[in-house]
Amino acid sequence: MISRREFLGEFGGTFLLVFLGVGTVQSAVFTGAQMGIWQVAAVWGIAVALAIYAFGAASGAHINPAMTLAFMVWRQFPLKKGLMYFLAQLLGAFWAAVLLYLHFKGILEHYEASAGLVRGQPGSELSAMTFGEYFPHPGLTKALGWASSVAPLTSAMLAEFVGAAILAAMVFSLTDPKNSGGPGAALAPIFIGLTVSAVISVLAPITQVGLNPARDFGPRLLAYFLGWGPIAIPGSSGGFFTVYILSPCLGAIVGAWVYQAFTRYGQDEAKASKGQS
Repeated sequence: MISRREFLGEFGGTFLLVFLGVGTVQSAVFTGAQMGIWQVAAVWGIAVALAIYAFGAASGAHINPAMTLAFMVWRQFPLKKGLMYFLAQLLGAFWAAVLLYLHFKGILEHYEASAGLVRGQPGSELSAMTFGEYFPHPGLTKALGWASSVAPLTSAMLAEFVGAAILAAMVFSLTDPKNSGGPGAALAPIFIGLTVSAVISVLAPITQVGLNPARDFGPRLLAYFLGWGPIAIPGSSGGFFTVYILSPCLGAIVGAWVYQAFTRYGQDEAKASKGQS
């Protein structure tokens, strides 16, 4: 079973990740504090690295249900422990969003009033996007005059699938003790964070980039209760489950398989063959 230390490690790691990551989205949207997708992506990468450094020793710092699921499928991570990790991650994300709301409540209300947004009504995705994610990116959709058809459901699902697959492949690579080409345990969190930043930089215009079901659903659930209602769940374009929960989970499983099938398993088999010859 999961220990108290492990549960709090996943809670704390996900809390820190969401507080810094979602927080930088909110500061960017509400105040213009961040300029462009790259600056937001960079903070997300830093948030990932800090969360792993802070809580990796306690729980392994999965901080993402999709990664936990990949470890369950490919590295025999126990089912019961995995389910408790899911709960800890969701709670950490939710309470980080609560704290952010308390910090930005007045600024958020001013932003909504200035933009003529009414929570729960069409168009309020522009404020709801600072909690959960939407496709195509609501801010860019408004600024560039996009139609929703520029990023249909299938494109959004593919983006989250591919992004999570890349992330999982890198996580498995960077944490594989047999990977002599890796940076080592001390630097692995930095490179995992850089992977997240790179993926966000490429795919954010399509889905805002979730890659992490807890990161999306925890804040989205809070937004639902704060008045966004159906704009939060199921979302104005629908598909929040298939795009931001199912696709990252499937992508992580496939990405981890790609790494293990193409490198780790291949290396093991090659060594075994040499030993027998």
